[in-house]
Formats: sequence, structure tokens, C-alpha cells
Amino acid sequence: MREKISQPQREQRINQKGTIFWFTGVSDSGKTTLTTELEKQLFDRNSLTYLLDGDSIRGGLNSDLTFSPEDRCENIRRVGEVARLFADAGFFVIVAFISPFRKDRDRVRNLMSPGRFIEVFVDCPLSVCEKRDPKGMYKKARAGIIPEFTGISSPYEPPKSPEIHLHTDQHTIEVCVKQVMDFFQEI
Repeated sequence: MREKISQPQREQRINQKGTIFWFTGVSDSGKTTLTTELEKQLFDRNSLTYLLDGDSIRGGLNSDLTFSPEDRCENIRRVGEVARLFADAGFFVIVAFISPFRKDRDRVRNLMSPGRFIEVFVDCPLSVCEKRDPKGMYKKARAGIIPEFTGISSPYEPPKSPEIHLHTDQHTIEVCVKQVMDFFQEI
């Protein structure tokens, strides 16, 4: 009987080191826009990538979860496990989730070998995010219509020392994506 194919064997085959790039930030900080463009650029350079986005996962795999603190933790736990599987296959996994609690992000980090979990803080002042809000979610949250909305009625714990810190209120999407792509040159 043959042995199971190992992660180093998979990575050697595709010439790429499986890594999770975890984008965290409040709603409308720019996570989805950034990660969509990043995935396109990586794909164009023939990298194997997969984008896990909060909206798509919440509508499928995690459709049974609410936005309670406990369910938010379970949401990130599940996403972390899926991301780990893709990274084990050698993919660059791009994750775009608010992921408001440090302990949940750290739990995912601990699933990975050192250097294979890259936390990307998509930093943007709440006032700017509220102006960008196309769905009116912040207005509804401030009116009490949406309970437990991150940044308004539910806390967001920013990373203490992310590997990449983006300021989407100060830089264009192109500049921010270049900052992440430059990091790729180092791994």
C-alpha cells in the first residue's frame, strides 16, 4: 500500500508553499475588493489560489449560524479548517472575513506551521466605512434594526501585530494589492 501524499510532495509538484492570507477588518473596509483583485493577480501569474469570502460561506457552509458571539466563533473555526485543507494541498488561500475576535484568528494561525498564516489587517476608520456602505447596514445597525453588528453594537478586536497592515482610507486598491503582492515575493 502506498503512503499518503504529503504536503511537501504536493508543494513540490506545484512549486508553491500552501499559505493562508487572512484578511480581517470591519464591514466595508475593502476586504472583498482587495481579495478579489489579489486572487486575479495571483491567478494571472499561474498560482493556485482560492478565495473564501464571508458572504459566500455564510450562504452555504455556514448558513445554519447566526451572528451571536458563539456562532461567530464557530463560523471562523469552520472557515479556518477549510482554509487549512486548501493550504495543505499547496494553495494560496485568501480569506476575507470580518473575524472580529483575536482568539478566533489566533486559533486558525495555530493550525498552521510558522509563516503559513499571514494576517492582513484591512484598516479603515468606521466613519469612512459608513460612507462606503452600499447596503445601508451601518444605518440599520445604528437604528437598532441589525443587532450585534461589528463595530457598532458588537466589538471588533484589531490585530496587535499583523504581518501586513493596509490603510484603505489612505491608499488605492492598487497600492494595497501591490503591498500584498510584494509580500508574496518574500515567501
